Amino acid sequence: MASGLAPKLPLTVGSIDGPYRLIQSHVELVRQNFKMLMLTNPGERMMNPDYGVGLKHYLFELNDGSTYADINQKIVEQTRQYMSFVQINKIDFGTPENSPELFPHSLSITIEFTIVPLQRSTTLRIEFDN
Repeated sequence: MASGLAPKLPLTVGSIDGPYRLIQSHVELVRQNFKMLMLTNPGERMMNPDYGVGLKHYLFELNDGSTYADINQKIVEQTRQYMSFVQINKIDFGTPENSPELFPHSLSITIEFTIVPLQRSTTLRIEFDN
């Protein structure tokens, strides 16, 4: 019998855990759920239209301090509402390390956070471009 906490996304076939690879640690599970919160567009989740930061929406906004402030505020609000056990320590915005020439057309966010009940700190980095 497979033992794990949840399927690892994106779904990949694995022979160890059963038909799909499973998340084995609570830290990894929180990181996956936190990433889903960041990438989900408001209105996309059934029965919960307010869920999600919708980071891809910001790809078409100006790449400046005011947009970063809006994103920062949205991340803090959504985390407080849907993942209150996560404490955000730092949010950094930048260009993808391997392709700085994409600057105005890309978004890179690094979020350092602590999972309060576990007293574990970790980092989530999300990069995407249009």
